Amino acid sequence: MQQPFWRRFVRNRPAAFGLAFLAFVVVLALGAPLLFPGDPFRIVDMTFLPPFGAYLFGTDSLGRDIAAGIAHGGRTSLMVGLVASIVAVSIGTLLGAVAGFYRGWIDDALMRFTEFFQTIPTFLFAIVLVAIMSPSRGSIIVAIAVISWPPIARLVRGEFMAMREREFVQAAICLGMTDLAIIFRQILPNVLSPIIVAGSLMVATAILIEAALAFLGLGDSNAMSWGFMIGAGRSFLRDAWWLCAIPGIAILLTVLSINLVGEGVNDALNPRLRTL
Repeated sequence: MQQPFWRRFVRNRPAAFGLAFLAFVVVLALGAPLLFPGDPFRIVDMTFLPPFGAYLFGTDSLGRDIAAGIAHGGRTSLMVGLVASIVAVSIGTLLGAVAGFYRGWIDDALMRFTEFFQTIPTFLFAIVLVAIMSPSRGSIIVAIAVISWPPIARLVRGEFMAMREREFVQAAICLGMTDLAIIFRQILPNVLSPIIVAGSLMVATAILIEAALAFLGLGDSNAMSWGFMIGAGRSFLRDAWWLCAIPGIAILLTVLSINLVGEGVNDALNPRLRTL
């Protein structure tokens, strides 16, 4: 008898650890206004106070509380990563579903369109898009979504092409169901597993891209960000290592946790693959 999804997921210890840490980061980000009220950019004390003293993670070169920056920066990173991934997955799923279901010239046209985006260096393309639209959270979300949807489109296309030949889909076509009903009610629910896994892993990539853009000064100047904190502290790395190390560790552990959760979800949804 096959175990429920949640039990299979919890038995994967790295995935359970990743979920626990990710839940902590989410709670910290959501509770940032209560734990660290006020503007995270405000000056609270002397500059370069070391960690684990008057302030948990010390202060930066301007006397700002690093712990407050970590909490508020988590809100920016998680929000941008999640929203950008949802937009990218939605676009990729729609285009991939249409290409895989109809095939023929529609498939050729959509795949050539997809390949056009894949031939452009993704990070450089993101930099250009953000620079053109002016740095803001909205422009960063759009840029990340634009460079992230092609792999999802190819994944969904392959799944739809395989599913379209299955007996239940052919039966639905013979019964006269509309194309939309077949795509969204018959095929899509059966290919959600790889889409969910790919989407969860895409969140981690989106967080890294957002941090890199903020590090280069292309982040939202009105929002605290982990990448911005690293960029602001890189000039003082020798004298105040914690300015870059603490937000860097936050990015590392968050991205690692998301990847562990994504792999755990994949193993739980496809238990037979884990035994191969």
